[in-house]
Amino acid sequence: MPAGEEGRLKHSDNTSPGAVASRACTEGDLVIDQDVIAAHSAGPAKPIRSGAEYIESLRGRGLKVYLMGERVEEPVDHPIIRPSINAVARTYDLANEDPELASALSPLTGDRVNRFLHISASSADLVMQNKMQRRLGQLTGTCFQRCVGMDALNSLHSVTYDLDQKYQTSYHARFTSFLARVQRANAVIGGAMTDVKGDRGRSPSQQADPDLFLHVVRRTADGVYVSGAKAHQTGCLNSHWLIVMPTMRLEAPDTDYAIVGAIPVDAEGITYIYGRQSCDTRSAEAGDIDAGNAQFSGQEAMIIFDDVFIPTEFIFLDGEFEFASTLVERFTCYHRRSYVCKSGVGDVLIGAAATVADYNGVERVSHVRDKLVEMTHLNETIYGTGIAASHQGSAMKSGAYLPDEMLANVCKHHVTRFPYEIGRLAQDLAGGLMVTLPSERDLRHETIGPLVEKYLKGRPEVATEDRIRVLRLVENMTLGRNAVGYLTESMHGAGSPQAQRIQIARSMQIEFKKGLAKALAGVSNASREEISRDLSTYMARVFAPARN
Repeated sequence: MPAGEEGRLKHSDNTSPGAVASRACTEGDLVIDQDVIAAHSAGPAKPIRSGAEYIESLRGRGLKVYLMGERVEEPVDHPIIRPSINAVARTYDLANEDPELASALSPLTGDRVNRFLHISASSADLVMQNKMQRRLGQLTGTCFQRCVGMDALNSLHSVTYDLDQKYQTSYHARFTSFLARVQRANAVIGGAMTDVKGDRGRSPSQQADPDLFLHVVRRTADGVYVSGAKAHQTGCLNSHWLIVMPTMRLEAPDTDYAIVGAIPVDAEGITYIYGRQSCDTRSAEAGDIDAGNAQFSGQEAMIIFDDVFIPTEFIFLDGEFEFASTLVERFTCYHRRSYVCKSGVGDVLIGAAATVADYNGVERVSHVRDKLVEMTHLNETIYGTGIAASHQGSAMKSGAYLPDEMLANVCKHHVTRFPYEIGRLAQDLAGGLMVTLPSERDLRHETIGPLVEKYLKGRPEVATEDRIRVLRLVENMTLGRNAVGYLTESMHGAGSPQAQRIQIARSMQIEFKKGLAKALAGVSNASREEISRDLSTYMARVFAPARN
């Protein structure tokens, strides 16, 4: 049994009928609800157990999807969309192949569940999330689209608990009921946070068009109706549920924008406009060489919500505007250290660059080896800071563990830079042929194919086609479809670089550090011991005793 899962259940005395968390108990310190377990003991329809079953679960949903100006009748069978579905399917198969890595024991259901649906109840759980993310990056070479949902679930566990504690609401019970439901079904959860935002100098309630931020347009006794749009939503078509969340700090006039809820992907009133990616139409061409990574890709789309209903049972925040910033900050803390996934993709790109050097016969040249070492150093720095953020995680009041905020932001700030340098070095090693290669049709052509074979040969024992395939993979990851996830998303996902710098500045404890310097320089009368006793926030986490 993985670390963090061996804690035994401890029941509380909170059994009053009006209690917010009825018959609450904990696994370790994770607050759960025994009524939820009882209500879901039978489970819903047959859960998804494999990548193949997942792909079939997406069929026949009647989604309103548009791609390049045309309605897509069945996204599963569309050649441009299908590689992104394959990437999500890989998350199911990995859980079967390596359950210790990609699944966890749920205290809600008593069963093992996909780790993307698990609430981290220890720093070990956070670490295992990162290890799974790196492995999936290695196996797909792209974005596998489930991290936003995982981080939304983990954030909402503590935020709904804190809401209930302050306002005596029932959000946490609703949330854990929903979580048990999706764990039983083994569903994919998509997180929808980023609004289209309109005029960035104005708050949501000040916009000329209120729909530029998702908001409640009317309320009934059964729930709320929302309208608006969410931009560049990763894996949204490939999910079963969307969790909509505010995108920024809100004030009292923004109350209608303070809405969090779960919506089925096929809910009435939702339109998806599929985002273009560089070289995406290559996936629709005959053959599989020019695509670079024909099997896997990421996915982004704009989601339009037109009077979409959210029933009360799936609403986890409604009007408590002051908790919007809390949710955003906790979500970004989880999500910024989730960018450890880029180290797995980086492993693939480093391997491709090394293979190109091999095929060119220059693998032993010193500057080639030095560039591969530099790429590895940068890649492991991403991984090191991300997993350190998880190791140094701490428990929230709900029992869910939050990664270290400072180190999570440092991880993501590295990600806004290092993949670009890794990509530059990969292109350096690949050479100009990477972007001037003839097409696969030319390679297969009866007349000119033999010429391509002859003149694009590298080492004599290496097939020309193999050399072309690896060059196309480097192109795919640094300029093509999967550069979306590896480069641009690394820059802007989970907040652009300045957002991390702001959070780092808030946590850097500069006055504490000035005190250390003054004490050693003899400027201050305070002793080092006196200063050290004043440890707080980030430094308190740094020097906290290590947990087993």
